[in-house]
Amino acid sequence: MSGTSISTANLLRHRAISRCWHRHQSQCQILRAQLGFDRVESSRPLACQGCRHYHGKAYGLTRTTRIRLICGFHPYGWMEKEGCPDWQGEKESIS
Repeated sequence: MSGTSISTANLLRHRAISRCWHRHQSQCQILRAQLGFDRVESSRPLACQGCRHYHGKAYGLTRTTRIRLICGFHPYGWMEKEGCPDWQGEKESIS
């Protein structure tokens, strides 16, 4: 058997496995939606809802060292009861 036919066979098998996996994920998503688990709560802090300065990405190599950066003004989020003084709404779309 030549190297090309082995490579082609591996590629075809990989594609078949990938299609099967995606089909299974699609069926799981349909089931989650039917059961009401498709609604994911927002991870944004309440004070950051709708703010254009919100960043929200996590930085770090491992789960234990990862830190989420909320925004440039308040890296850990706004902690006070009253609204954030740096809050600005999302940019309005130009019609």
